[in-house]
Amino acid sequence: MSTEPTANTPLFHGAQNHCFGCGTTNPVGLQLQFSVTPNHSVLCSAVVSDNYEGPPGYLHGGIIATLLDEAMSKANRAQGVTAMTRQMQVEYLRPVHSGAAIEIEGRVTRSEGRKHWTEAQIRNAEGKILAQATGLFIAIHIS
Repeated sequence: MSTEPTANTPLFHGAQNHCFGCGTTNPVGLQLQFSVTPNHSVLCSAVVSDNYEGPPGYLHGGIIATLLDEAMSKANRAQGVTAMTRQMQVEYLRPVHSGAAIEIEGRVTRSEGRKHWTEAQIRNAEGKILAQATGLFIAIHIS
């Protein structure tokens, strides 16, 4: 009998926080909610409002980078690791419409000591990849 989950499991912090990406107590934040998939990636379905636009109708590039960074961070968190972004490379492939349904997915691709390599994608409702990133995260100790 497999112990693998058969459905996505919500990913909780356990404490309220003011994180811009996922903080439930940040009134101007994105308040993203991630779940862990059976293959250990993290997934978030979201609609990001026009409050975060660059050009009219499209998300600002910095917000797109934030979405990808948040997914990679949560991928680490899903494995019990609290880590900070050391470096990140973003590929902006297609414009991301504001107010449209998107799916954000992140995963850890490799870990070595305190270093954790990650990747993330933003897809539209049709499954087309709009942006993607790779990152290196360094685990930190929370006191």
